[in-house]
Amino acid sequence: MGYRLKVIGFVLVFLLLAMTGCKEYHASDDPTLRLEFSTDTLSFDTVFTEQGSATAQIMVYNRNANALIIDRVWMENGSAFKANVDGEPDLARLTHLQLNGGDSLFVFVRVEIDPTNQRNPVLVTDQLHFHLVSGTTQDVELEAYGQDVIRLGKKGGVHKEDSYHFTTDRPYLIFDTLVILGQMTIDAGAVLYMHNGASIHVGGDVSAKGTRAQPILIRGDRLDRLFDSVPYHYAGGGWDGIYLEAGANQRTYSFSYVDILSGNIGIYCYGEKKTDLPTLTMEGCRIHNHTQYGLVLIHTNATVVNTEISNCASYCVYCSGGKQDFIHSTIASYFGYTNIRIQSAAKEDVAAVFIDNLSKGEPQTTTSFYNSIITGYLRNQLVVATPFDQYYPGQFIGNYLKTDTLDVPHARDNAYWQKSDSAEVFRNTFYKYKEYVYYDFHLDSLSPAIGAADSLIAIPYPKDRDGISREFINPDAGCYQHEK
Repeated sequence: MGYRLKVIGFVLVFLLLAMTGCKEYHASDDPTLRLEFSTDTLSFDTVFTEQGSATAQIMVYNRNANALIIDRVWMENGSAFKANVDGEPDLARLTHLQLNGGDSLFVFVRVEIDPTNQRNPVLVTDQLHFHLVSGTTQDVELEAYGQDVIRLGKKGGVHKEDSYHFTTDRPYLIFDTLVILGQMTIDAGAVLYMHNGASIHVGGDVSAKGTRAQPILIRGDRLDRLFDSVPYHYAGGGWDGIYLEAGANQRTYSFSYVDILSGNIGIYCYGEKKTDLPTLTMEGCRIHNHTQYGLVLIHTNATVVNTEISNCASYCVYCSGGKQDFIHSTIASYFGYTNIRIQSAAKEDVAAVFIDNLSKGEPQTTTSFYNSIITGYLRNQLVVATPFDQYYPGQFIGNYLKTDTLDVPHARDNAYWQKSDSAEVFRNTFYKYKEYVYYDFHLDSLSPAIGAADSLIAIPYPKDRDGISREFINPDAGCYQHEK
């Protein structure tokens, strides 16, 4: 009896497996059965012409019990988009491809767009067709914007120019190291895309004159996404930096409304002489999200107004030698403060601002902050390293500061961070990638920086970085005035 039950059980299992196998592997020509795709439209971010895109992926699913046979796969135009289906890059060789019930396959797509001879991006489209033996044809729409660029240099090399004028004719794509021996000029509205590891070294003067309506943009060249909700430029270190190398010369560097984003270093300015130092002026700029430093000023005189310098893994601002004035500027250090790890570097345990007045035989460092904000998620965000605090000449007036101590003689009317503070300084200091909420260093409605600035100092700066009028009675600290 037991033997018969075992035989019956074996037969039942065999029949069940056979029936299951029939459900999965028996091909159907029913025209009502269809494939499913992970997306109906595959959209690429802007692609530089002649360069090619990153590879995108589509999943093809057979949700049916029976197998479906894909008789043919082809591209409608086939000029810009190239597909690899189930490991086969030559679509003409794909015939009678069986996709079993409950199974799936990968499709990888790249795009290469020929030059368009136009300044603005041009939309390029195509269709990827899947034809089943049942007679059904299904499509996936493909689309990408092609952008012509002016290329400077090549990967793995140094490109030198006596001087260079960046215009708005087309965006620029800079490979590796660009050395400009003389003057660098950048027109309002110009866009500079920096390839991985690329840097700009300038030996002459700089005139980068963007406007509020037409800012200058300098950023990495990855225009695609690290994850669906994370553009690549949210990750720092996409390129190297900008180096202003005055040497023993007295240079003049002028930056207005320039956004410098997501490299290793924003601006590194270095003068060799102890007198006749180079001069840097910045107004309305934004230096954000760098894996090392934001603004380094060595043996440099500088005036920085209405500027945001934020989220650097090391110092946002480093000053050593020279006289620097920061007026109505926001220095915020929240690098890597997020619920997703996307940065290639960790936040160093250093202050947002470091003032180095300890080097013997070097020019004295006199760094002053007026009506500005210095803060971050670490406890102490301002260090004044000087031999005798009581003799330090720099001034700190009308600021909001997160610092343990500021024992210098010329500090007055500042608001200091308190552990008991209940209000946030800014609208958002934490990157929530699933909610698509990025950092925002405009002032929170209850920010302690509201009304903290000195009204007399604010008079020459009647508008903030966004063009919002400041109140002359109790204006706000930082580069953004809170709108009531």
